[in-house]
Amino acid sequence: MDAPKLTTSLELVRWIGWAQRKAGEDWIRARELSHEQSFVLGYLVQHPGSIQRDIARISRTSAASVSSLLQGLERRGLVERRTEPGDERSKRVYATPAGVELIAGFEAAMAAADETILAPLDQAERAALHALLTKITAVLPQPAR
Repeated sequence: MDAPKLTTSLELVRWIGWAQRKAGEDWIRARELSHEQSFVLGYLVQHPGSIQRDIARISRTSAASVSSLLQGLERRGLVERRTEPGDERSKRVYATPAGVELIAGFEAAMAAADETILAPLDQAERAALHALLTKITAVLPQPAR
């Protein structure tokens, strides 16, 4: 099967994004996680004790979707929600040791995928690409943090 003809710069950028995501999918699928679950689990490893609203904001999804996603991770013993002393309505979310272990190695797997994607470029070309993409993204709306 022939690769599709990509005629615009943004089509090429989307193709690169697709290749990057595809590279991570096998790693994620082997752990029986969805892309969204792996993202949230990775976020919780880096930001233990996050509240559900923050997880919804960073993952750009609804609170209801995050609640459902967290329930699935809880059933597998990968995350836990804890109430804060003095504030029984506020629950903090933590990756469990099993969750931390399951997601370990994702960063290295993605770095290897990035290296594969960028392999045709020498260091000067990589620097030029980075500078151009930085220039473009500097004027785009930034994701909420």
